[in-house]
Amino acid sequence: MSSLISTFTEHLNFSEAEIESILATPLNEVLNSPALNQELASLDLSLLQETLHTAGSVLAEHLPPFYDWLKNELGVQKVPDSPVHATTWVVNFLNNQETINHLVELHRPVPKMALEKAVPRLVSLFDNVEDVKVQREWEKAVAALCLVLVVDKRQGS
Repeated sequence: MSSLISTFTEHLNFSEAEIESILATPLNEVLNSPALNQELASLDLSLLQETLHTAGSVLAEHLPPFYDWLKNELGVQKVPDSPVHATTWVVNFLNNQETINHLVELHRPVPKMALEKAVPRLVSLFDNVEDVKVQREWEKAVAALCLVLVVDKRQGS
């Protein structure tokens, strides 16, 4: 399985040094940084919206075992009962009805170690999507959102 840093460098347009720098930067600065905003702006929102059904199928199939792994192997106490919340959040985010700040708030109870171990596995849930362009765009989107979560977690919030 990929490491946290290599997951970010593989799926985002940042070098290892840039990722390390981002992870050491306060969350409010990262959220307002031209680099992150450029990365988020580079997402193909039309493709993501057109392929929500694909993402929903991937999440419906792979999130329940992922949640079991979080709970049973990483000891995360509060794990969703189903993948519905994640899919709903993604849909709402793509429709500008949900914010990154709310995503951060939702994940603050997750222990840092568990979050950092979970990111590569979460991003890899899309590895078997047949259309490579769709696969890469969803992996990029998930990696970008997870980067923000890790920044917050590293600040001890």
